[in-house]
Amino acid sequence: MMKILCIGALSIASFYHTQNFPVSAIPENLKKNADAVIRKDFTTVQINKIDDIKYQFYTVTTVLTKDGDDNALVFIPYDKGNSISDVKVNIYDEGGKKIKSFSKSDFGDFANNNQGTFYSDNRVMALSYTPTQYPYTVEFSYQLGDDNTVFIPDFLPFRSNNVSLEEAQMKIINKSGIELKTKTYPSAYNYTSVSESDNAGEKIYAYKNVPAIEEAFLSPQPIKILPKVSFALTKFNLEGKQGSINSWSDFGSWYYNSILQPVSLSTPAIKAEVAALNLQGTKEEKVKKLYQYMQAKTRYIFVALGIGGWQPMLPDEVQKKGYGDCKGLTNYMKTLLDEAGIPSYYSVVNSGSSPVSFDKDFPKMGGNHVILMVPTEKGNIWLENTSQQVAFNHLSYNTTDRNVLSIRKSGIELIETPVYTADQSKEKQLLKIKLNEDNSISGEGNFAYTGIQYDNNLALATMSPKDRNEAVKNLLDVLHFEKIELKNFLNDRDNAVAKFDLDFKANNYSKNAGSSMIFRAVPIYSDNVYKTDEKRTLPFELRQSFEDEYEISFAIPKNYKIEELPENVTLNSEFGTYKLSFVKNGEELKVNRTIRINKGLYPKEKYNDYVSFRKKTINIDNSKILISKI
Repeated sequence: MMKILCIGALSIASFYHTQNFPVSAIPENLKKNADAVIRKDFTTVQINKIDDIKYQFYTVTTVLTKDGDDNALVFIPYDKGNSISDVKVNIYDEGGKKIKSFSKSDFGDFANNNQGTFYSDNRVMALSYTPTQYPYTVEFSYQLGDDNTVFIPDFLPFRSNNVSLEEAQMKIINKSGIELKTKTYPSAYNYTSVSESDNAGEKIYAYKNVPAIEEAFLSPQPIKILPKVSFALTKFNLEGKQGSINSWSDFGSWYYNSILQPVSLSTPAIKAEVAALNLQGTKEEKVKKLYQYMQAKTRYIFVALGIGGWQPMLPDEVQKKGYGDCKGLTNYMKTLLDEAGIPSYYSVVNSGSSPVSFDKDFPKMGGNHVILMVPTEKGNIWLENTSQQVAFNHLSYNTTDRNVLSIRKSGIELIETPVYTADQSKEKQLLKIKLNEDNSISGEGNFAYTGIQYDNNLALATMSPKDRNEAVKNLLDVLHFEKIELKNFLNDRDNAVAKFDLDFKANNYSKNAGSSMIFRAVPIYSDNVYKTDEKRTLPFELRQSFEDEYEISFAIPKNYKIEELPENVTLNSEFGTYKLSFVKNGEELKVNRTIRINKGLYPKEKYNDYVSFRKKTINIDNSKILISKI
């Protein structure tokens, strides 16, 4: 993924406070549901000119439990052109007594390589500190100078669940003479608000006393709950390349000419590659052949070199070395398509499990991933270029249902990525189950997954047979497996379908009742625990639509007959539907089960209705069938 400036999670002050921080001074409402409390989070941003910006960061974070440690990590991400000074760290105990102090010389300096092996100009200074007691408090401050002015971080209270905030302030001092655009996004749920003031030309934004967002079941991510303030200079610098962001159009033109065009260079070797493929057929067929060729010869590594980590590697480098990151692989794929005479568009996206889109009315540098869009008469083709396994024209749940910045010579167009419906995100399960008199079952299964459920099973493609068996055994752990074997795994990269067969034996499936046996109607089902919550304070989010369709055939033992069957059931709700039906045919019983879930952001008042719906589906899955000896 592309480089992101991570300093928004840190904080600042224009001076270093000499004081202590007893935990007893934290208001009780801020301790509720909190693993950590941000006591102070002060940032001063001084914009001196188009290529000179100074940040002062000051944070004080109290960690209440071990789960809060990540919120007090002491690190400074930076690029080779940044200047770092006035680094100070103090550690305090529960009573606010200082127990340790550190300076810049105590920090280690590392490649910022949390994504594995890669090439990068990104660095991180980090302090290694292991707490010996809880709670403890970390006071941390530093100054950073940067000549890149395109990335001014958003101001929001915090980014994680189970973190609360006493006080945060962002001060903007703009001496550059360049217009700084700002936009405040209020909390959609009135969770808290930001105050704004102007003091002699200094803009100050502040939050106070923001309680922690509990990590409750199905809660939206904090960024969807909290307010934020965004900033963008109308003129900016990025590694010596100056541009403007008055509109998506002029920003897109700068992006195209300054970032992409200098590295959109084909070579005779790339021309020969495309010619050797002898492309025939429709545009879709040509794109697919080129895409699968690219997948077969490249692999993903992270690269953050060139214009602040935003400029792709040259296609020639990817072609020769066989690797690249999302930027480089996408640029190489685009070059292959260019040589085939097929237009395509480099597209920047906010990748993440919960969709985040760009604001069409507030242009600014952003995004953390790149994909490729190929327009056709039948619709857009979308290419995820970092995976050797993903299917053609398939985007994962991390990039669907949001917009992208589609970069072109005339500027940026904001284009929506696909949304997978329940019909497109299916699990189809065909089970043939033999009931044995020792209460075990022997089974054969055929499984097929599409859409979002294809993504969930794609990891199986790179596993060994042994690891696949273990993965499926853990996934289907409602059965007590004596043996299990996954066979014939197929990643259908033409149609985005993952398929496999399963042979298994599971014990203790049925129970004896005199001369009869009782067993549940659905062998494999979700055993999630759903609990009502009368005090829920926030909405709940069903992030994906999907449908599971099961057809289960039971063969009962000889000399047994089917004695009792549950009634056929249909449940309808705004959250989805559920159906279970039975067909008896001599010594065979066929059970058909379908559940469909509708994605959406639902109000808190409906949470218990959803829980009731899911509890009913689980109870019906556990409906009992009675067979008796003849």
